[in-house]
Amino acid sequence: MNTAYILVVDDERDIRELIKEILQDEGYKVSTAENGAAAQRARRERRPDLILLDIWMPDIDGISLLKEWANEGGVMSPVIMMSGHATVETAVEATRLGAYDFLEKPLSMAKLLVTVKRALEADKLQRENLGLRAHGVTLEEPIGRSIVMQALREQVKKIAQHEAPVLIAGEAGAGKKLFARYLHNCSPRRHNSFIDVSMAVNHTSHNKGGGDNPNATHPSALNHSALNFFGGEKDGKIHYGQLEQANGGTLFLDEVGDMDSSVQGRLARALRNGSFLRMDGNEPVKLDARIIAATRHDLAVEVQAKRFREDLYYQLNVLPLRIPSLREHCEDVPDLISYYTDIFVRQENLPYRNFSLAAQNRLRNHAWPGNIREIKNLVQRLLILGSDAEVGVAEVETALGDSAERYSPTRTGFAPLASLSPRAFDLPLREARDQFEKAYLEYQLLETGGNISKVAKLAGMERTHLYRKMRALGINVGGVPETLDQ
Repeated sequence: MNTAYILVVDDERDIRELIKEILQDEGYKVSTAENGAAAQRARRERRPDLILLDIWMPDIDGISLLKEWANEGGVMSPVIMMSGHATVETAVEATRLGAYDFLEKPLSMAKLLVTVKRALEADKLQRENLGLRAHGVTLEEPIGRSIVMQALREQVKKIAQHEAPVLIAGEAGAGKKLFARYLHNCSPRRHNSFIDVSMAVNHTSHNKGGGDNPNATHPSALNHSALNFFGGEKDGKIHYGQLEQANGGTLFLDEVGDMDSSVQGRLARALRNGSFLRMDGNEPVKLDARIIAATRHDLAVEVQAKRFREDLYYQLNVLPLRIPSLREHCEDVPDLISYYTDIFVRQENLPYRNFSLAAQNRLRNHAWPGNIREIKNLVQRLLILGSDAEVGVAEVETALGDSAERYSPTRTGFAPLASLSPRAFDLPLREARDQFEKAYLEYQLLETGGNISKVAKLAGMERTHLYRKMRALGINVGGVPETLDQ
């Protein structure tokens, strides 16, 4: 069922009610406004997925309203203009301001329904394409014929039929985002938006004035993040946040464990109340989005360490879903190789190369610390750099690199480069930085014999800050004898 929310703005009551009745019969949610002021109030209460807007009204004309909304910035709802006395110049002006289409009165209801459907589909496709290009994901069914993957897909299909929040756990690159999209596409909300929000951006390069707290966020960064997430109101203008854009569809919170504590609090209240306030707003906005969160952290541990709110954890962890690492279903490696080969040949016009059985067998037995993301990048690299028609085992060995020394344990129990994957350059900046920081601190612990004071001095950090950083990165300090200089 299509649950898109449509706002009909027209000063003629009979036309408003007729359009409303017809759209409701098609399964849409519909509100009406009799003039420009009422339309502004309706948009403030809830973001419409589409607006049908008359031009000639007693208070504010439709073109002026369209111009005002276009000047707000952000993601504008698609607008279909309606008029029985418009000129060509008016239609051109409406199109220039971003109107999707222009319908003449008296309205053809068949044409109206087709135009509404196309406008909603075009808006959904445009936003999905932006997300796909930004994150390099596809909408395909997760690949794999293994028992593990078959059971996981069935579990996702079952979960998708319910509205409860889902918490997806798994290693970096294991496919958490892909399964979130798959869940959305299997759900009754699949016809509406999938809004992908990375919560990791809250901590990127903004630890100014944060003292010893490694998770401190600069106020300006936090305000910007909260504005994008919850939206805002200023000088009569509305900025629709990601939470509101997801209404009717699915909101995916990627790396939710990195969410700033104050944003955690606002989100917990929104989930508890079923509504939220925009930044500087006074009227509550109804929350009607399926929440899917993903994390590479153990949130139960984060709760115990007071880095994640306990109430929010239980609100999100209603339906837990664990995505296995690639080494847990390594029999799917040949299918993944074939899939990504076809993708790069078709989408990037790379030359087709066949992977020999020996090469496939070698890859099946690789540890894959970067999981699905690593195999995707490896296939792309081999297609670009290779020249022979077949990828052999020797070429695979060269591409993988000699990682044995990196992962071998040392006499102290630390492997300083173990957390720095050979594929670190293929990772997003946040994850690559985490890997480097862990490898750097483990190396310094080895060099100083576990002397925390010396490591803190070498790293230019307060000792308390260093302890918190090591805990956040999962470094077990107990494995190294600690000698504190007093």
